Amino acid sequence: MSKVQIFWDPKGLELDTLGNKKYLRATDGDTPYISLSIRMLSIDTPEVHYPGNQKPSRYDDRLKELAQWIKQGKTPANKSLGESLYPKLATGKAGTLQETQGQNATDAFNKMLEDKLTRVSSSGRKSKRRVFVYVADSHFDQYGRVLAYMAPAYSSQERETMTLRERATFNLMMVESGWAAPFPIYPSLPKHLDLVMLQEAGKNAYEHKKGIWTDPATLTGYEYRMCVRLYEVTKKLVAGKKLNSKEKYGWISRFCFDMTTREIYYPQYYYRVLPYNRVFIWPDEVTDAVGKLNLVPSQ
Repeated sequence: MSKVQIFWDPKGLELDTLGNKKYLRATDGDTPYISLSIRMLSIDTPEVHYPGNQKPSRYDDRLKELAQWIKQGKTPANKSLGESLYPKLATGKAGTLQETQGQNATDAFNKMLEDKLTRVSSSGRKSKRRVFVYVADSHFDQYGRVLAYMAPAYSSQERETMTLRERATFNLMMVESGWAAPFPIYPSLPKHLDLVMLQEAGKNAYEHKKGIWTDPATLTGYEYRMCVRLYEVTKKLVAGKKLNSKEKYGWISRFCFDMTTREIYYPQYYYRVLPYNRVFIWPDEVTDAVGKLNLVPSQ
């Protein structure tokens, strides 16, 4: 029996604008094709390039230095969060691990695409299956990518003989493989049954140490990005620069709640929720989420 305690049934929305996209071709006078990048919802894989186009391995020394600042109490991270991050940063290889895992996640995704989108007919002829894209409540991210769930496009006849799990999205399959961490952000949440499958897949991958969870020093993609921002903020503080509250604490802002208990935590306490039970909320959405999901303060 699932322990997921929230019910959410979002309505998919039509795209209102696609912005500036690359033109590819036209098949007739009213059917142009354009390029469209997708950011897969509710999951997060390790970074291959961050910040910007830099390789994470270039941040090994800086993140090790951040570990020392945490130990010395020089960062704006609270003590308990610092203690949870310190051993992962102190290895001196946090960036390299992130980059290696990011490439492994990319390879796993490409193999998954090849396997799931290759259709073989009874005569043995291969063809490419199309994809089904479902856009949730939020359309685009800050980089203009469509926020969506993506799955192989099955025919109506195929769907009649398949279970919900057999029709899984690539989002879910990546979490199941262990190469993506669950990363649902309110209000762009999956429907209840899909959320249950996401939680169960994440829990199974975590407990069986699949993919990124093999290494105890793993930083999820969002933790790695957070640590890079924390390094930059701490570097300024160590240099004696005066920062206002927004500058000092802007490296972490999302609240987190546990989908199995409905307990909500302040941003710096997200780590108290197991990775597969985390749902994140932007600060300006907290009041709405608390009311609609009946969230309760953490103990």
